[in-house]
Amino acid sequence: MTTLTQLPADYAQNPHEVHDLLRAEGPVREVHMPRGLKVWLVTRYDEAKIALTDPRISKNVQEGGHLFEVHAPADAVRRDFNQALSVHMLNMDAPGHTRLRKLVTKAFTARRIELMRPRVNEIAAELIAKLNDGDEIDLLEEFAFPLPITVICELLGIPIDNRDEFREWSNTLLSFGSNEDIVHASGAMAAFLFGHVEKVAAQEPDDTFFSALVHADDSGDRLNTQELVSMAFLLLVAGHETTVNLIGNAVLSLLNNPDQLQILKDRPELIPASGEEFLRLEGPVNIATFRYTKEPVELGGVTVPENELVMVSLIAANRDPERYENADRLDVTRSAQGHLAFGHGIHFCLGAPLARLEFDVALTQLLARFPNLQLAAEPETLVWRDSTLIRGLHTLPVRLA
Repeated sequence: MTTLTQLPADYAQNPHEVHDLLRAEGPVREVHMPRGLKVWLVTRYDEAKIALTDPRISKNVQEGGHLFEVHAPADAVRRDFNQALSVHMLNMDAPGHTRLRKLVTKAFTARRIELMRPRVNEIAAELIAKLNDGDEIDLLEEFAFPLPITVICELLGIPIDNRDEFREWSNTLLSFGSNEDIVHASGAMAAFLFGHVEKVAAQEPDDTFFSALVHADDSGDRLNTQELVSMAFLLLVAGHETTVNLIGNAVLSLLNNPDQLQILKDRPELIPASGEEFLRLEGPVNIATFRYTKEPVELGGVTVPENELVMVSLIAANRDPERYENADRLDVTRSAQGHLAFGHGIHFCLGAPLARLEFDVALTQLLARFPNLQLAAEPETLVWRDSTLIRGLHTLPVRLA
């Protein structure tokens, strides 16, 4: 068997074949990413769950961020990401993470999310009302993007007029842009969010989500301005990127599997639960964010040395045949519980209930209005975004019917 040590340049276009090779060789492998960064990539389910929760594998960017430079190739281009956007709980271990999550959870309750269902239904209906039978559209541009970005902008109290700017900045920051582009996008995002936080903080508290977050208090402890800016950034980017790609990837999977599409058309009551299968099969996040070993860690018989970058592929773990039978096949009736698309442990996605709600509403309304939706391009011509973090298409051309 050939040992894979360098991920191919076109890895983002078909990561599943690469993951199959890596899983066959072992649960975790030392590899070089497409641009040369040396990491230990976890591709099997059991070891992924361990790596996502083991306290010896840290997410503390402040202490371990320098390891990117240590393990990058000598000619790597430095990415000067604005640090004002980095002080969020995804880049922290306990107790810092615990403190921030506790404060945010006070504003981001399950009850508050469920109360949003009528508004999410309304936004989806407005978007679909603009579409007509026979139209050929980019489903991402006309539906999958505007739905979640409208919801998250309303949650944060951000004018919807800024949504295209946010999309451009977000796409730049999550892909392999030039350092000049990264500096511009992260600086512009930080400047806007600082102004927004200051405006909300100067107002009297009200019952809106972001006001509740700005004024959240736990025994005298509150988020400071920089923490609020980073938290707003995390919620804004994660709050729309994941759902855009969950909807887009799910629709593509259905169009490539007409028998499964027919099941959901015949039994639309299965749509909410089917979201777990779409998350498992082609989730919106490929490789989870930064982690590193604080000491040697054994994963499935493989010892990862201290001060090594550990990357966990969520979509590889979710297709592990040892965890799911016929793991590469879409089955909308499958119980996909236990998938890792939203992570695992203390960093489990805070916005999972909102993503599930938006998916349910989006797919239900889309299939009700356009049950004979068709792909308007050859599958092999579709291009995936050049990102190891995000698993999503550039465009999804469809014909409405």
